Amino acid sequence: MAPLPIDALPGRVPVLVAGGGPVGLATAIELGTRGVGCLVVEPRATVSTARPRCKTVNVRTMEHLRRWGLADRLRRRAPLPVSWSRDVVFCTSLTGRELSRFTGVLGLAPDGDRFAETGQQVPQYVLEEVLREAVTDLDPCTLALGLRVTDLDQDADSVRVTVRDDAGREAVVTADHVVGCDGPRSVVRERIGAAYRGGRALSPNFGMVFSCPELAGHVAHGPAVQYWVVNGTAPALVGPLDRTGTWWAIAFGVDRATGEATAHDLIDAVAGRPVRAEVLSTDPWTARMEIVDRMRRGRVFLAGDAAHLNPPFGGHGLNTGIGDAVDLGWKLAAVARGWGGPALLDGYEAERRPIQERVIAEATANMRVLSSDLVTADLEAGGPAGDAARRAAGERIQRTKRAEFHALDLVLDVRVAASPVLPDGAACGTRLPHAFTGGASLYDLLGPDLTLLVLRPGAAPETIEDAARRQGVPLATVDVTATGLAARLGASLALVRPDQMIAWTGDGAPADPAALLATVTGTAPVPVSRR
Repeated sequence: MAPLPIDALPGRVPVLVAGGGPVGLATAIELGTRGVGCLVVEPRATVSTARPRCKTVNVRTMEHLRRWGLADRLRRRAPLPVSWSRDVVFCTSLTGRELSRFTGVLGLAPDGDRFAETGQQVPQYVLEEVLREAVTDLDPCTLALGLRVTDLDQDADSVRVTVRDDAGREAVVTADHVVGCDGPRSVVRERIGAAYRGGRALSPNFGMVFSCPELAGHVAHGPAVQYWVVNGTAPALVGPLDRTGTWWAIAFGVDRATGEATAHDLIDAVAGRPVRAEVLSTDPWTARMEIVDRMRRGRVFLAGDAAHLNPPFGGHGLNTGIGDAVDLGWKLAAVARGWGGPALLDGYEAERRPIQERVIAEATANMRVLSSDLVTADLEAGGPAGDAARRAAGERIQRTKRAEFHALDLVLDVRVAASPVLPDGAACGTRLPHAFTGGASLYDLLGPDLTLLVLRPGAAPETIEDAARRQGVPLATVDVTATGLAARLGASLALVRPDQMIAWTGDGAPADPAALLATVTGTAPVPVSRR
């Protein structure tokens, strides 16, 4: 993928996305798969493999990748298959004593019908490469690499975006809407006057990637996706990136200068013995718990890290950003195609902010107990003293860290409590319960836009279908009477949005199907105070 010459940029686009990381690319896919033109402006010409950043693609993100036709592609490219391990191990070192372990973590194990896809451990750069390829394959999308957004201004009708290349040459692109996915240093956030609110952790952390082909042969605890190393010399979190000896590590409480000066000593302490290792990259960081005071101004929106930041514990950050992209992407596409009204875009922040705030709170809670907090005397001692110390540590680990690795309620069961485009109803604003039917996923049967599910024989979808045709709303009708969803939802019909969220349920056709569709599509929103 070669950088795009600045003079090749289009003069006008329906949507411009500032930032081509995973969140910006996911936004483009939601738009491009619906035929809506999109320009993604990204400064990096190539995806760097130096820093893996996010390594957990959770089950919800994998369900979206399945919807885009990319789940299997990502799994083929992942250096570690799901079968590699589903465990997290706490130990005094990779060659030392085991303290505790969690199995079936991070949605890596199937759970009946609960979700369509298991999670996947994979470096963020692999996901990004897959998404770049997908955007490039979409005719409505243009991926402009080697360019950056430097300024924007807007009026009631459009946004004028200044784009610059490395040589300092500039071009102006006019867009109907702009999505700022340009990270913590977001130009878009600054230009719309939004600001982070929240706090930062007091203690630094030192991340690194290193090559040590011999290390796997020394591990005493079997394969794991994460090893939490609990010792006084190098309390850390470490895991394999592949099966050829590349590892990532986070040394807790270690600043940049100390980490760079003692990187090999830290690796030896994590390993529990001297090993031959090459440090490939370093990444000092401090956890941030922040969310912007506004995610929209007029025609400009913020998503992903440009809008919110949370500690990485639990693997929620990137996945929450993908959720932003899905929510905003289909809504922008509906407006661009003429069947979505202005309140649909009002629903973006109303629906996403409570989820983002909960993720920040949960990730912050996960950070309260790290390896450094678990260090006590006698963890490697023999005899009764060592047994007692390890037993006490294991009990504390199970009590304080289980929620971090078994958080599917946070991933799958969040309910949108207030939105101008969701009517009242017990199931409204929840993810459609998943089911496998005839060996296929229920989600594979859904249409690309709105879907009306017939849950019981004899339910009459015709009035909603007629209203959709009159209003120009794309609607697919699917008979799923064999799934047993009627009992779970307590309804005969269910209206499902493109993001697989339930918009409405009923025992029969609504009294005013046109009004229902007007609410769901944002042309006549319900008062949020009703919910």
